[in-house]
Amino acid sequence: MVYVGSPTTDGLEIRRRPCVVVQDPHLATAFPNLIVAPLTTKVERRGPGRILVTAASAEGRDMGLRSDSLITLDNLVTVGRYMIVDIHGWCPVMAEVDEGLRTILGLHRA
Repeated sequence: MVYVGSPTTDGLEIRRRPCVVVQDPHLATAFPNLIVAPLTTKVERRGPGRILVTAASAEGRDMGLRSDSLITLDNLVTVGRYMIVDIHGWCPVMAEVDEGLRTILGLHRA
């Protein structure tokens, strides 16, 4: 899990936003960017492509979560590597992330 410096909706300040990197960070591309899935503590907004991780679970502790959170795979963001302000924990639910990405991207269709 990483923290990204992300502008607030009014654009007046930069906040640290927790995200899960969903792109292979070692992938050599022409752009210095990473694709990430932001986390939200608004857990009532469940749905396809959203993975609940509770703070009290082993996975939540490994990720360093302070609150129950949703990984929002339906809200992928491309960020510059320079926007990564901290690396904190890791994401032990990557198998669920992979499955969620297949659902969101329609990769189950024949």
